[in-house]
Amino acid sequence: MDDLDFSNLAPARAETAARSNIQSAAHSSLYNPAIALEFFKSTGNLEKVSGGKPIFAANEKKSGGLFSKGDRMYLLLDGEVGLMINNRVFAAVKPGEIFGELAVIAGVPRSATAMPKTDCSLLSLDEKQFHAALGKSPEFALMLMSIMVGRLRQSIASLGVAAAAAGPTERGAVFDRATVAELATEFVNQPPIPFPAGKVIVAAGSVGASMYVVIDGRVAVSVNNRIIERIPPGGIFGELALVDRSARAATATAETDCRLLSINRNEFLALIRAKPLFGASLLRSIAERMHSLAVQVAKAPG
Repeated sequence: MDDLDFSNLAPARAETAARSNIQSAAHSSLYNPAIALEFFKSTGNLEKVSGGKPIFAANEKKSGGLFSKGDRMYLLLDGEVGLMINNRVFAAVKPGEIFGELAVIAGVPRSATAMPKTDCSLLSLDEKQFHAALGKSPEFALMLMSIMVGRLRQSIASLGVAAAAAGPTERGAVFDRATVAELATEFVNQPPIPFPAGKVIVAAGSVGASMYVVIDGRVAVSVNNRIIERIPPGGIFGELALVDRSARAATATAETDCRLLSINRNEFLALIRAKPLFGASLLRSIAERMHSLAVQVAKAPG
């Protein structure tokens, strides 16, 4: 639920966006609380928190100390936690639900305060523990990705127009040159596909069969015919449709002549299972997109 930085938004818009994101997480078809429990138990710490004592606070910064709460994600075992913006509760975390994950995955500031309504038991993971657990159970990345993709789609649907009005952002590279070269080697029988400038690669509303890695060139992502993001070499797009098998959320167009590596869903799933760092990189990319979209909306007029 630590998915958007709402600190600069009007309270009503912030709470509406956050609530829709949490609802999408709760209804993710891939989420299994029992699997989440095993994942957290494999490397996590058991914590007891008293009612009324914050687990973490909005805009909290890492202290770097042994007991730092600024870089931990949580699985609630029992009790109830309220999520608050501007001292107002906008949603509740129930047992079996995960929260605070974006601070670990992408290092972004806390978007809300987590306040236990009752005494609670939790399992927590810091960044090192998260990656260790992911190494043991790489498939968990897909489950967590499904939650985050649901939230990102909600954000694009409800806030995409406002974000476009604020102007496009430059999405960072997900993979460095060495990793891109390694991926190209993995798919040596599938050479990169050339797309001339101006060519639509995927259209919003279409069925997604593949994700793409930008080998060279630049791709523009648009919502309602307005560019919201640009993707450089090493960047990816189209992965959302492979996670939840839903229609494309946006249109991607070659802004310059491009070469793209296409990865279908079976190949995508195989990479997640075989290469935990691939799944971790995708999780970070989705987390950063969610944060970037929130920043755009905060800057948008009205």
